[in-house]
Amino acid sequence: MNIKTTIAALATAATLFSCSKNSNTATPENPGNYILTVTPAASTGVADYLLTASSLETGSISTAGNGVEQDGTYRYYVTTNDKFFSMLYGQGNPGAVTAYNIVSGKLNKLTNFQTETVQAFAPVNQDLLLFKISRTPTTPLSNWYKVNTNSLLITSEGTTNTLEMTGNGELAHFSWLTQVGDKVYAPYFSIIDRTFATNHPDEASIAVFNYADMKVDKVIKDTRTSFIGRYFTSGLQLTENNDLYAFSASVAVNSGGAFTSTKPSAITRIKAGTTEFDQSYFFDFESVSGGMNITNWVYLGNNNFIVNAGTKAEKGAYTVGSTVAIVNVVDKTFKVVTGMPAKTDINSLTTNNYTPKDGKTGYIGVNLKDGTSYVYKVDASTLTATKGLKVDGGVITAIQFLK
Repeated sequence: MNIKTTIAALATAATLFSCSKNSNTATPENPGNYILTVTPAASTGVADYLLTASSLETGSISTAGNGVEQDGTYRYYVTTNDKFFSMLYGQGNPGAVTAYNIVSGKLNKLTNFQTETVQAFAPVNQDLLLFKISRTPTTPLSNWYKVNTNSLLITSEGTTNTLEMTGNGELAHFSWLTQVGDKVYAPYFSIIDRTFATNHPDEASIAVFNYADMKVDKVIKDTRTSFIGRYFTSGLQLTENNDLYAFSASVAVNSGGAFTSTKPSAITRIKAGTTEFDQSYFFDFESVSGGMNITNWVYLGNNNFIVNAGTKAEKGAYTVGSTVAIVNVVDKTFKVVTGMPAKTDINSLTTNNYTPKDGKTGYIGVNLKDGTSYVYKVDASTLTATKGLKVDGGVITAIQFLK
């Protein structure tokens, strides 16, 4: 799994330190409020660059003599509270986080601080809620932290027992976190240990936390699908009317690495004001798509999603599907977009992407096998993908926007 392409995670400490490598500001070749993270074209040990752009639909930008180089090779990115956070994945050790805003089209460094590596996070109110999740049954306490995004300090921290949570002798490993009112919904997959194998592949589970004290109100379950989301991948989305939709990729495995779920890749729903799965709603994604499984999505608004879908031949626990399509969860429709490059030409697609939430528009990074990279505009109303901004000198790993 290329963890640089996953949605960003933040981490835990608040000790500030100076950065000897980067200046407070960088003058970009193409100043603007869009931020693209790019891994330069090189074989090993390459750090990402942060580039800015004024448009995602035209022009070109380059890593050559441009952008802000990041310290370290594995980085995650998240934008919240008008700040862009670049986080070093410490491979189990503490890393570093750099926070930026944008002033007159330029990245402006606000601070650096030390962190620990975490496996799930979510913006909640003015905080970032972070979870460092246990993968060892003998030490089942998982640590949570609340980092205030104004002060960049931890305001509270605690633990939750993720072995007791499942009730089946395995550990709960959160795939992601989602704020729902004053609650935090944490979908999880059940794992035996750090191998991520399970003896319980045919159930979807969500722990519902009361955010104020981080106590678990309840765990809700559904046996119509396998677990929600994927590792480091959000599978739960709140829509404008406060309904929650959840996707299952159906990628649970046993200790031998074989897929074991008997349930299809599907989308389920929790209706607004309830804390149970809606048994009257079931969207059999696998059937509608002709045997594919959903691997990622980005919510555009108005019940429309851009989804990545994979064929049976492509299926993998950490594989991003190469088919780009539009799903409407109310209409239960799946429609492949036109205009994308041929699958045989695509090296990778980004999963940390931008949408203005207008109900129809999203922007995804497309990295081609010939070494070129582009941002593609996806229009749900016309079911088209249009080549836009060209990125020279590297592979796009994330697309974000700051006011």
